[in-house]
Amino acid sequence: MAIMDAFIVAIALPSVRVDLNASFGEAQLVVAAYTLSYAVGLITGGRLGDLYGRKRMFMTGLLAFTLASLACGLAPTPRLLIAARVTQGLSAALMFPQVLSWMRITFTDPAERARAFAALGLTQGLGSLAGQIVGGLIVGADLWGWRPIFLINVPVGLLALVLAARVLDESKAHAQRLDLAGTALSAVALSLVLYPLIQGRELGWPLWVLVMLGLSVPAMLAFVSHQRHKSRYDDAPLMDTRLFAHRAFVAGIMALFLLCTLMLSFFFILAFLLQAGLGLSPLSAALVFVPGAVAYVTASHVAGRCAAQARVMLIAGGIGLVVGYGGMAVMHGWLAGNPLAFVPGMLWLGVSNGILFTPLLSTIVGGVPTHHAGTASGIASTMQQAGSAFGIAIAGLIFFGVVEAMRHGGATQAEAYASGFAAALAYNAVAAAVMTGLLAAMGRATA
Repeated sequence: MAIMDAFIVAIALPSVRVDLNASFGEAQLVVAAYTLSYAVGLITGGRLGDLYGRKRMFMTGLLAFTLASLACGLAPTPRLLIAARVTQGLSAALMFPQVLSWMRITFTDPAERARAFAALGLTQGLGSLAGQIVGGLIVGADLWGWRPIFLINVPVGLLALVLAARVLDESKAHAQRLDLAGTALSAVALSLVLYPLIQGRELGWPLWVLVMLGLSVPAMLAFVSHQRHKSRYDDAPLMDTRLFAHRAFVAGIMALFLLCTLMLSFFFILAFLLQAGLGLSPLSAALVFVPGAVAYVTASHVAGRCAAQARVMLIAGGIGLVVGYGGMAVMHGWLAGNPLAFVPGMLWLGVSNGILFTPLLSTIVGGVPTHHAGTASGIASTMQQAGSAFGIAIAGLIFFGVVEAMRHGGATQAEAYASGFAAALAYNAVAAAVMTGLLAAMGRATA
């Protein structure tokens, strides 16, 4: 549900924008508000599971997510939809770290853990695949516009609650108390950097937006200093900074952050190119996404069975993304003239992401001591969602900026959107190259 709700919105977003008369900035926030609030709450969510029980927190988050989905489906305005998406994100932040913690604690054998994380990768791939296909089908059927993309979560969530109550065991760590000051500082720091990046272009970069960006630096430094102090005295920090003594962990989470800036933002800009730029229907646009999702699921499954070759797959996946995004950026004009030409590129990117994401997550979480499992899971999950929100902010800034500039210059709709797509993918290619360097550094630190 948590993964599907990011992708199902990406494919339906052009319809949401038209139906609610939302601005481009508000459209970005429908996606980014979810990933931002998800990111802000993940470390705290992992810590709450350690403190009060992972089953209890998982079920609480699941119930809240189900109710927030109902609110999303009934939202009459963009602002109320964004508010409900924030609640969804915070609820998902309470659910997801418990899953990673369970996997780290339950599967102690490296090969067994690799298979478990492969199952997680498969589930995430199926979530993205379901999001793209179901989103296209729902919006294309026009039963009640885009609203059923959220309402479908209600029966699924209620069924999952019943199953969770029956099959999950309770699990706790010997944690002390929740670091409320650390929670507040982390939320403020992330919000100060991500919100201005998402809304700044739409608002014309007023002074207060620039001030927020400037304040994000001391806020982040204050959070780090606060956590280092609490870690030094073993005073129940939100994020135990002793984890950062592991060089492989540091390189891994930085690489994970960059990877996640690429994945969701790519679907975000491609959905706008296909529908708003090229005039495809939501269902036709969804079908363009399907080959990549199928390739991702298949590659994730294979990666889970090849744990011994994890380092090779990480580097190969990183290089594959550099080539894939760079190639699409160069050939954007040809692709815009023939949407079927996206299929080989989507297959290539799906395989590259599949052989990269699953072993990366397993390597990061599996390489830390068991008593740090909850914190490490929360940090890794935070990097995923913060990366997604940051990626949408940067891609949207580049994409919509180029689209508007070219439209004002007299370019056609298709030309403007294709050029914006190419410009955003240029960032993706550079970020993928930096990420590949970090993956190589992680491999050396692990060896």
